[in-house]
Amino acid sequence: MISVRHVHKSFGQVQAVRGVDFEIEPGQVVGILGPNGAGKTTTIRMMTGAIPPSRGSISVDGLDSISQTIGVRRRIGYLPESAPAYREMRTLEFLRFRAGLFGLRGRRRGAAIEKAIGLCQLEEVRKRRVGQLSKGYRQRVGLASVLLHDPKVLILDEPTNGLDPAQIASARSLIRHLAGERTMIVVSHILPEVEKSCDRIILFAGGKVRADGPPESLITALPGAGRYTVEAKQDSPDGRSAEEVLRTVRGVRSIESSDAGDGWVRCLLGFEVEDDDHREGIARHAQAAGLTVRELRAQTPTLEDVYLRLVAYADDHDAQKRAEQTRRQQDDAA
Repeated sequence: MISVRHVHKSFGQVQAVRGVDFEIEPGQVVGILGPNGAGKTTTIRMMTGAIPPSRGSISVDGLDSISQTIGVRRRIGYLPESAPAYREMRTLEFLRFRAGLFGLRGRRRGAAIEKAIGLCQLEEVRKRRVGQLSKGYRQRVGLASVLLHDPKVLILDEPTNGLDPAQIASARSLIRHLAGERTMIVVSHILPEVEKSCDRIILFAGGKVRADGPPESLITALPGAGRYTVEAKQDSPDGRSAEEVLRTVRGVRSIESSDAGDGWVRCLLGFEVEDDDHREGIARHAQAAGLTVRELRAQTPTLEDVYLRLVAYADDHDAQKRAEQTRRQQDDAA
């Protein structure tokens, strides 16, 4: 459905996108994550045909985003973060106007509008002015307007930004409902929303794709995921500290400890083999040493952990490359 191959985009000396590659299959719901300046919005704009790539190619449903841009735009429904709409128009009036821009006339226009109103649950506000609606309803009006031409691909940029919890839940339900009929891309920086709404995540940082896959696979692939929290009495009966006892558990690679108060200590254990479940081994070892344990649990990494780790890696990697480039320039000048 969507193919992005070796795409670069520069604005003067600024490299916004640097060699991005990914494929999106029909019917997938894909979340695109990344900090400001990561290249995700620039990539989306290139996918919609709004700007051309400096190098590389993008195709949607087999059509090139630049040489066949009209065909690409007919296949895409794109809702920017601001959900632009003429606030003085009534909901129905605005949807009629938008349908006309898509070339819909007569019965086709009426049927498309009624379908979009039903999908986005706008029956109650169809005669109200857009400017008088809550932000949640304005988002729905914007979404309805990009569904009128029944696009094969739907791109939503920050669809829940600024909404209250009830509106977020409603928007999330609508996204899942629409996902059964078309390919969807959700661009966001709100990690829980992407995790709940999408079955695949593409994480951008520094103009590149740093991770790509289902949320659960990204989490399990996180280095250091196999870690365990143990809260125990400060000292064992033989006089050793809890940290000393736990450090000798088979396979322990690292241990960090902190005071938990009232004679208890909290230890975070990391293991050489991360895929195995080490809770039973920890419990047996502590029991043999007579160490009193009141809590033993495996650490569960989150999508936020993945996000922060990869963004930090990208920042460090780019800083090292800039430092190396500066040194080379200094050496050449000398």
